[in-house]
Amino acid sequence: MISFKVIQGTSPIILGQPHGGTFVPDDIAAKLNSNGRLLADTDWHIARLYEGLIPELTVVRATFHRYVIDANRDPSGQSLYPGQNTTGLVPLTDFGNHPIWNETPGKAEIQRRIDVFHRPYHEALETEIDRVKALHGFAILYDCHSIRGTIPYLFDGVLPDFNIGTDNGATCDSRIENAAFKIARTSGFTHVLNGRFRGGWTTRHYGRPQNNVHTIQMEITQSAYLETETAPFAYSETKAAKLRPVLANILKTLTEFKP
Repeated sequence: MISFKVIQGTSPIILGQPHGGTFVPDDIAAKLNSNGRLLADTDWHIARLYEGLIPELTVVRATFHRYVIDANRDPSGQSLYPGQNTTGLVPLTDFGNHPIWNETPGKAEIQRRIDVFHRPYHEALETEIDRVKALHGFAILYDCHSIRGTIPYLFDGVLPDFNIGTDNGATCDSRIENAAFKIARTSGFTHVLNGRFRGGWTTRHYGRPQNNVHTIQMEITQSAYLETETAPFAYSETKAAKLRPVLANILKTLTEFKP
């Protein structure tokens, strides 16, 4: 079973897309309740949003849904945000804290999902990081995410449009962080650096600027490019046409980074 898709490019940038997949195997889907089968917490149309923004980007995209197993969580199960509400390696609830399973997976099943889905995705990501670093002497992993702008269980108020995370500057050279945030700050979209979302496990695990591997997470509110943040979560060409040039500018600027 292939749990990921890779598009290889020659740019120093790799786009990670761990939450855009909607595939749920039949045996797992049968254990979801009616709420879980809505797959509401998908990063809807994230591949489409980033497609073709600049030439030669490498993309590593999970094809499975985050309810199967979350590719942006520590496989040990350790929380990314201790003391804050969040969802786990295999979520038991949706973002609204509503149950998603009729039959919750046990330890053996979670380990099987790590082996079948989580690990192969990250092996592919590691392979591309090594390949791109060999080409350029460094690699920038840009982790692509989106989320509804209002989720009281996870955060207060309304989330900014651009949420840039670098684990408070630990995961990349400061010039990368500053360049991305400068563009966000002058884009006309609302923005924050290392706010509620400081970077998930992918960003924190791979970000080793001292070894010339830099990571940055971009969490975008879905209202910035969807018609509405409710089903059927339709893509808005009009909204995306305003957002995509800003994203392209960020990615183009990051390609100009020199260690």
